[in-house]
Amino acid sequence: MRNHIRKTVPALMAFLLTGSALAGCSGNEKKEEAAAPSAGASAAPAAVYPIQTDKTLSYWGALPNNLVGVKSKHSDVPFYQEWQKKTGVKVNFTAPPANQIDESFNVMLASGELPDMVEYNFFNFPGGPEKAIKDGYIMKLNTLIDKYAPNYKKFLKENPEIDKMVKTDSGSYYSFPFIRGDASLITFQGPIIRKDWLDELQLPVPETIDEWTATLKAFKEKKGAKAAISFVAKPRVFNELGNGAFIGAFGVTRDFYQENGTVKFGPAEPGYKDFLGLFRQWYADGLLDKDVATVDSKVLDANITSGATGATWGNAGGGIGKWQPLLKEKDPKASVIAAPYPVLKKGSTPKFGQRDYAYSTGGMVAISASSKNAELAVKMLDFGYSEEGRMFFNFGTEGVSYKMENGYPKYTDLLMKNPDKLAPAQAMSLHIRGNTSGPFIQDKRYLEQYLNLPEQQSAVSLWQKTDMAKYQLPLITPTPEESAEFAKIMADVNTLVDEMTLKIILGSEPLDSFNKYVEKLKSVKLDRAIEIKKAALERYTKR
Repeated sequence: MRNHIRKTVPALMAFLLTGSALAGCSGNEKKEEAAAPSAGASAAPAAVYPIQTDKTLSYWGALPNNLVGVKSKHSDVPFYQEWQKKTGVKVNFTAPPANQIDESFNVMLASGELPDMVEYNFFNFPGGPEKAIKDGYIMKLNTLIDKYAPNYKKFLKENPEIDKMVKTDSGSYYSFPFIRGDASLITFQGPIIRKDWLDELQLPVPETIDEWTATLKAFKEKKGAKAAISFVAKPRVFNELGNGAFIGAFGVTRDFYQENGTVKFGPAEPGYKDFLGLFRQWYADGLLDKDVATVDSKVLDANITSGATGATWGNAGGGIGKWQPLLKEKDPKASVIAAPYPVLKKGSTPKFGQRDYAYSTGGMVAISASSKNAELAVKMLDFGYSEEGRMFFNFGTEGVSYKMENGYPKYTDLLMKNPDKLAPAQAMSLHIRGNTSGPFIQDKRYLEQYLNLPEQQSAVSLWQKTDMAKYQLPLITPTPEESAEFAKIMADVNTLVDEMTLKIILGSEPLDSFNKYVEKLKSVKLDRAIEIKKAALERYTKR
């Protein structure tokens, strides 16, 4: 195993370090040849927690971003201490440095020493989860789930669409995933605008592109906004518009989507040229942030709270929830609210919008192929899908982080009004994983309390009103053989898209250069990338 890993990892590191990977016969494969967990198969009874064992497991995974600057290791976080107590399983945790998960993952693979459990998005592994199994990094879990994970198995049986998502095209189960347990949890981003400015200027919340243009001009001319609208440019410029905000008004996104059975790539479609024309004009008119190519989250925060920016795109929690109290500290009348996804024709339903999957690939936990404690690891991870485990992951410890009120688990002031002045998101991450991700099923009652501002609650319901479900591609994956080819093509494609997008919007290239750019996309084999996506979609539908 170790020699195999050392031979494979240089190429693997090259893929991961360039960020080009997408989303698979180890020595463990023979004992994992069973098909999908079957309802009729005899399974061991659910583990009785806490499990009686003297074994200690090892676990590698990043701490939640909310804990950066608060805690640096799992052993200091109450949630992980309590998780071990409740399951009865001792765990040695290892955390990669903040924002260095891929680099740390590479180093771990190169060492040949993998822990029992690995929390990592294996859609980012070159060739995807199936390749990770084939190359001997992680276990195929079908038999283990069948025998030792009755809670997870029961959930999959009751939710066939999610069952379809969490396995590979060949039917391999490879992780204990993070599942959004309610439709209300899958939409959380969209356009955000200064409500007090709209009221002062007697303007309605903009719905159409024309209304947005008029509103942004008023923000610039009458409110002195230096960047009437701005967006975070990290990790890539306009990356956050990939779900369809503003671009979607012209019938495309920044990514792949499906329409009438055809897979399309938005930046190669005519509607993308129309979007470029709009943003080019906004930039020329001083409405779009002149530093749009370099804005990071700290700069955007400063722009919004200082009044330099009046509109953007963000989260209900980390956007509205962050900016609203900061604005009100300076001006009690100041406020931000959600705006609907823009359209061209008033009254029409937005075609695209942010919509996550019920299976969210962050937070998944795989078991390494070299683990000698796979059975115990499976039993521990199955806890997150039991009733007790779901309560613990979402709400923590009763009497500490929540208390039951008329059958409702209500967070205590330890989380919502933390005595150490931690923000709710930070305090939550000390005691629960409900506001991040992990191997469990997320509960909507977490969100009902986390989004405690009326502006946040109305934002989610407004942003949900799109037709995104009709056009969104499911969680499809290339085959291991297709993956390297697809990654190489898309590295060239995305470079072209990013360069052309900026040049046209900033005015260094004419809008008519779009046609030549589309020809360049064909020359770097975009059509082949679309073929690979289509083949993956066809395989997915047959799962």
